[in-house]
Amino acid sequence: MRHFGHIPSTVRSGLFHREPVEFTADSPAGTLAVALGATLYSPATRPRLADAIRKQAARGVVSMVLCLEDSIGDGDVEAGEANLVHEFRRLAAEADGRPAEGPDDAAAEGPGEGRGGSPAAGSGEAPGEGPGVPLLFIRVRDPRQITDLTTRLGDTVRLLSGFVLPKFTEARGAAFLEALTRAERIAGRRLYAMPVLESPELLHLETRAETLAGIAAITDKYRDHVLALRLGVTDFCSAYGLRRSPDMTAYDVKVVAHVIADVVNVLGRADGTGFTITGPVWEYFRPGERMFKPQLRRSPFLEGRAEDLRTALIEHDMDGLLREIELDRANGLLGKTCIHPTHVVPVHALSVVSHEEWSDAQDILRPERDGGGVLRSAYTNKMNEVKPHRAWAERTLLRADAFGVAREDVGFVDLLTAGLAG
Repeated sequence: MRHFGHIPSTVRSGLFHREPVEFTADSPAGTLAVALGATLYSPATRPRLADAIRKQAARGVVSMVLCLEDSIGDGDVEAGEANLVHEFRRLAAEADGRPAEGPDDAAAEGPGEGRGGSPAAGSGEAPGEGPGVPLLFIRVRDPRQITDLTTRLGDTVRLLSGFVLPKFTEARGAAFLEALTRAERIAGRRLYAMPVLESPELLHLETRAETLAGIAAITDKYRDHVLALRLGVTDFCSAYGLRRSPDMTAYDVKVVAHVIADVVNVLGRADGTGFTITGPVWEYFRPGERMFKPQLRRSPFLEGRAEDLRTALIEHDMDGLLREIELDRANGLLGKTCIHPTHVVPVHALSVVSHEEWSDAQDILRPERDGGGVLRSAYTNKMNEVKPHRAWAERTLLRADAFGVAREDVGFVDLLTAGLAG
């Protein structure tokens, strides 16, 4: 699979100076962590879940989470587990070229309502080939589910990339990560953890430093198993009875912004101790009455039908999403939790490395620059200081591998339009 792989190759070649690279579930963890992109969440109880997974893969989704936690009711957990087992069988059968079980069989296993995916690592074909399945993760409620579901999935566990661990702290996370290592032995393959940082202990000022230190310690101990850290901003807001409007980003809610800054400070360092930290969920996908002036500038949209696209984005409250994505990256986050398919392409379009960024990164990392120094950028509009900007340049080239480098005359509106057209 690859980002923007859902659009025709002739269109891609016109958009990219360097196209996104292909990757599979067996690619190095560092590659997968950067390539997660817009991770689409879905309740695990959704009927015909396998169909939804393939549909979203065809629209450019490369990572999905099937949720057994907050997105479903307490009384629906058993049915959600049964639905996951059944739908994984359907996905595996199709990957193997066998007929999928019908809807009557699905009803026998239990009701459903969700979406998700992961590459087919096995069955005689490379992940991402054939029907195309995104990286699939299951969000569990308790450690027992990790080993139980791994056992129940049987050989279809080859479709699973790992588990999302809710309300993660050192004390709570140890049991989840120990269960993950046992599940790996059952599965006979690597399974990754994505802890969600959303607990009150992390939010509250008097316990934040101790909680962050504990999370740093436990994630470092299980470093080879932790793919990325996810931020649960909805839970942060809940602790204070807050909910941001579609006119505001997470960074406008100061109590949340301070937590994000501290998480990046401790867990997102570029010295080899840090992890990829993904951006918070954007909750809005329906039009509503606006109180504030649209934040999406007109200038990038002035050609052709781009003004129509700007209008559509504003009407669907997507201008706030685009601003938050930019602020995510400026604050050290990469990728984003998504709860609606319409959020995926904007996240990916704004993750593509511009030609200017790529040019700066290339210049900074040239071997002859190892001794440091300052140089004027090839675009003659900024100073590139080799030693201070090296970590940024290295991260930029990793993002360039995952999302590609745009041609010099291509902007995010072009990428957005092509991605939406599919």
